[in-house]
Parts: sequence; structure tokens; C-alpha cells
Amino acid sequence: QVQLEESGGDSVQPGGSLRLACTGYGFTQAYYNIGWFRQAPGKEREGVSCITGRDDRTYYVDFAKGRFAISRDSAKNTVYLQMNNLQSEDTAVYYCATDNFCGPSYSGRYYGPDEYDMWGRGTQVTVSS
Repeated sequence: QVQLEESGGDSVQPGGSLRLACTGYGFTQAYYNIGWFRQAPGKEREGVSCITGRDDRTYYVDFAKGRFAISRDSAKNTVYLQMNNLQSEDTAVYYCATDNFCGPSYSGRYYGPDEYDMWGRGTQVTVSS
């Protein structure tokens, strides 16, 4: 079965770190752009970061620059999102998806569920003291 699966979400205190993983099953993830998104309660889904297929170029939205790092381990068919200095406003469900909008003009804009071929089910990140 072709699918993406997120893991690594947890509850942490402000200033803490987490590493999320997005693992692909049934396909070679390295050939695909993969994006990380998040959705907080009552808010729209927004892009966080993405990595391009084959050449692994990385892109971030402003709030992620300097705190988050996206990377890929092709041997594990997995894309990671390392998140440091987490704050309460980072509390959200984090999703990964194949992302055809990943590239030099990346803005993190969410184009709606039908514009992305594959989604994971999400992993909860809670930042609270």
C-alpha cells in the first residue's frame, strides 16, 4: 500500500526540541518533493518546510528559518523535520505530503487537499509548560 506515515510528535516544554519523521511505504520517496505542514486548532493548515526530490533542496517559511531543519534519509525512505526552540505557537498537528509546490518560489501556502497527491495522518506536537 502506498502511503506516508508521520511519527515523533510529543508534548514538550517551551524551548524543547523534537524530530518528526515522515516515512514512505510502497514507493521510493527520494524521487518526490515532500512537504511538512501543520494545523493548529481553529486555524488553517500551513506549510512549514519542504525538500525536493532527487536533489534535496530545502525551503522554509519565515517562522521555521533558524529553528527547523528538514532532511532526508533515502536508505530509510524517510524525511525528517528537526524542530528546536519550540514555542507554544508551534502546537499543532503536523502532516507530511507529497508537495508539487516545493521549489524556489515556496511560500508555505496551502492549496487545498486535492492539490497534493498523498498525505499522512498527522502527528500531534504540543508545547506547554
